[in-house]
Amino acid sequence: MTRIRTFAIALAAGLASSAGHAQQIQPKITLSIDVPAEATVHSVTYGCGDGISLPVSYINADPNFLAIVPVDGKSIVFASVISGSGARYAAGKYEWWSKGDDASLRDLTRDENAEPILECKVSPS
Repeated sequence: MTRIRTFAIALAAGLASSAGHAQQIQPKITLSIDVPAEATVHSVTYGCGDGISLPVSYINADPNFLAIVPVDGKSIVFASVISGSGARYAAGKYEWWSKGDDASLRDLTRDENAEPILECKVSPS
């Protein structure tokens, strides 16, 4: 196995005082994952209507299968979960589900019949 650093996530750590004003501190945390040599990182750009372009990175490093999806301007790390078809990932209240060229982002706190937040298709290269 090879140890690789795959990505960094900015996390809000608290407040600090700067010139009398409260300021958000955002340290960077790097997650390291032990992965086999055949691990891959695959980036896909989706078009999600209304001119929204959504860049998603997939990290496939058995047994870790992750998707990094931007939600509300923040990169959120989604972990794979059981799916009947396609690839389904979850992070907190969100679900990212891709199948073929289609993908959707849902807020699982909404009604189960609610429309997805985003419905996307792979953008042509």
